[in-house]
Amino acid sequence: MRFLNETPAHDLTYSDVFMVPGRSDVTSRLDVDLTSTDGLATPLPLVAANMTAVSGRRMAETMARRGGLAIFPQDIPADVVARSISKVKAAHPVFDTPITVAPDTTVGETLTLIGKRSHGVAVVVQRDEVLGLVSASDARSADRFAQAKDVLTTDVSLMDVGASPEDVFNKLSEQHQKVAVVVDGGRLVGIMNSKGALRSNIYSPALDEQGRLRAGVAVGINGDVAAKARAALEAGADVLVMDTAHGHQEKMIGALRVARDVRDAYAGETGRHVLVVAGNVVTAQGTVDLVEAGADIIKVGVGPGAMCTTRMQTGVGRPQFSAVLEAAGAAAELGKSVWADGGVKFPRDVALALAAGAGSVMIGSWFAGTHESTGDQLFDHEGRAYKESFGMASARAVRQRTREQSAYDRARAALFEEGISSSRMYLDPARPGIEDLLDWITSGVRSSATYAGARNLTEFAERAVVGVQSGSGFEEGRPVEKSW
Repeated sequence: MRFLNETPAHDLTYSDVFMVPGRSDVTSRLDVDLTSTDGLATPLPLVAANMTAVSGRRMAETMARRGGLAIFPQDIPADVVARSISKVKAAHPVFDTPITVAPDTTVGETLTLIGKRSHGVAVVVQRDEVLGLVSASDARSADRFAQAKDVLTTDVSLMDVGASPEDVFNKLSEQHQKVAVVVDGGRLVGIMNSKGALRSNIYSPALDEQGRLRAGVAVGINGDVAAKARAALEAGADVLVMDTAHGHQEKMIGALRVARDVRDAYAGETGRHVLVVAGNVVTAQGTVDLVEAGADIIKVGVGPGAMCTTRMQTGVGRPQFSAVLEAAGAAAELGKSVWADGGVKFPRDVALALAAGAGSVMIGSWFAGTHESTGDQLFDHEGRAYKESFGMASARAVRQRTREQSAYDRARAALFEEGISSSRMYLDPARPGIEDLLDWITSGVRSSATYAGARNLTEFAERAVVGVQSGSGFEEGRPVEKSW
């Protein structure tokens, strides 16, 4: 990447910069290969952040099915993480995991479960037999204490597991139905709607060496790091993320060396080599020090996240575009890569992070307001759907992280909050599911690459030309939803 004019003397956020078009022979967005350049080679360079309000089993399945990755937070007990990863690995790599209820499940409970997936239905099953479907619209019109069997429809499109996404799409079109239930010898395997069928021909899943969906696990730098890293690896983690707000410190360097040694020993025993991510830092020196301590990927970003109050409380941090640009350059010189963590609000920001050299982009709060994030779907006084989100250095997160400490130590730790403990992340009516956001983001990134004349992300980072703009320049680029 190069600047259009001279390199600015001050640091820049994503809003401070723009990309100019170059001569291009790339004629279609779909000619652009979005495989990440971080060493993981996931089909999409997108990672759902290791935030408790974001990444759980549903997020991990859906992200991996569409080519990305989700990281389970460090606050989740190891046995829970192991069970969750086991379920992710058991999920079908093409067909969506259905919401299932028993015939006597109440309508109220069924509605709560339906809100956790974007396909809008629950499959009613009894002893592995599919009895029918309950849609959100049918359930909302019924009494909350009625049962699923009272509102289900038996008009169901059943498809064999060997059916292609195109077969599913054609059958749904012919029968004017929204979803198909996929079975294998009568056993429920998954579900697919028309959009899912189309997406399956556009996206490729992120799979491990056994053809299963991939997922990562965050490991804190406190406590028995070796035991936690070993537990994550044995649970099936495809990447370890050594995570703390201030990554450029001796405690991180020591913990990282321990995790590296555990990883290497595990690789020697099993033949499975897992990459280690570490952060967060914002400088070239921080990047170099963590690489030398054993990190394969460096996580970059201090303070740009929507839930983070670090910059306002401490004055510490750095504008994210400049942080990514410098850290990515330092990592590349050592044959490593970075994740740009935080600060993205629009597809353009993701594209700019990749242009600055990021191997992948980590997204938190933006993904919190989706069906697949971990929180329950709530509604405000106007009936607008939202999920609660909170920062991982907030008092709420600290209470969870220190749950095994004494009451005194927990109370003392809660005094030092650097994050919002409760924020409403509204579901966008036009893009309520994580897949809807992935469509929007990847469409923008693919277009950016075509403007740069790049067919992959390596070429994109080499060819991108970026300029610096004023605040009014950024505002000029915003679409106008109402006449002025």
